[in-house]
Amino acid sequence: MNYFSSKFKLGILGGGQLGKMILYSTRKFDIYTCVLDPSKDAPARLACDEFTVGDLLDYDTVIDFGKKVDILTIEIENVNVDALEKLENDGVKVYPSAKTLKTIQNKAHQKLFYRDHNIPTADFSRFAYTSEIDEAVDNGGLSYPFVWKSAKFGYDGQGVKIVKRYTDLIDLPNVECIAENLIPFKNELAVIVARNTKGDLKTYPVVEMEFHPEANQVEYVICPARIPDHIAKKAELVALKTAAAYEHVGLLAVEMFQTEDDDILVNEVAPRPHNSGHYSIEASYTDQFEQHLRAILGLPLGKTESTVAGVMVNLVGAEDYTGNVLYKNIEKILAMDGVTPHIYGKKQTRPFRKMGHVTIVNEDIDKARAIAEKVKRTIQVISE
Repeated sequence: MNYFSSKFKLGILGGGQLGKMILYSTRKFDIYTCVLDPSKDAPARLACDEFTVGDLLDYDTVIDFGKKVDILTIEIENVNVDALEKLENDGVKVYPSAKTLKTIQNKAHQKLFYRDHNIPTADFSRFAYTSEIDEAVDNGGLSYPFVWKSAKFGYDGQGVKIVKRYTDLIDLPNVECIAENLIPFKNELAVIVARNTKGDLKTYPVVEMEFHPEANQVEYVICPARIPDHIAKKAELVALKTAAAYEHVGLLAVEMFQTEDDDILVNEVAPRPHNSGHYSIEASYTDQFEQHLRAILGLPLGKTESTVAGVMVNLVGAEDYTGNVLYKNIEKILAMDGVTPHIYGKKQTRPFRKMGHVTIVNEDIDKARAIAEKVKRTIQVISE
């Protein structure tokens, strides 16, 4: 099929920052794009050829949108999977598949999938409701501390809480959830695996993620991860095993723990471009967004090696500010060598909302990390 400067239409469910960045590459290739998002002010609205406002979880809305495109992809997992199954049956190509998404959407199903496929992951218990956890603790089937995770609709630190005592459970929503063993770990790592429609596979280098202790959001992504080669190889092999089990098409970001004993455990996955791959726009031969397109279109996969070391800093709303966004001191970080800000186009800031990211590239990973620290201290996402 001719995808370029043709009548071919690519549909994207979700018009947030990931959708916007996928459109960097569709513009480069002159691929016609249609985007569906619930917000009329979505970041991707200006860069696509057709923009539709609609609910991603509404069956009829997704069906109507999907019927007018040739290939349908996502930038967010929370979409109506029943509609995707129907579209697949009607001949629309959907990547990742409805089957893959159905498993990944629910963290309990995701964890059971790892267990069934002998993929290493932290032990867990599954509950229909949070209120059942008390009884499990009383009966000795579960003990503090553990990690509570909502089975559905968790993202960017939402729907996850470390439970150290009974009182930590009080304000949690009474929903389907899992209680996961709290793993002592040295590092949180991630590997992005690309797989195209022909089954060709490529992995990006292992990255290291540093988290904000309160917001439970990634603060820094460091590539390459500062770990021994044999640990990096082990993480890559676990990521490839996970991708093979899902038989996904597109990108699969595999988040992992490196334990104190140097075991690698899968935490969770995302079947799309991911925060842990943003560095690749400046630091890789082929960035993750172009690679996602190559994969779902069945094109040859691009080179995944880095051209230079890279660190990504997330720009999130400062704690005490809500309203029209202002990027204070952005000109100061632009004066630093190797620093590139990406502003997502969200007009309103609120505490911990992802508003953009900054990539820092340098031949020396330690220098890049030091500049990243300086960037983090300098720029502030506040309101007017």
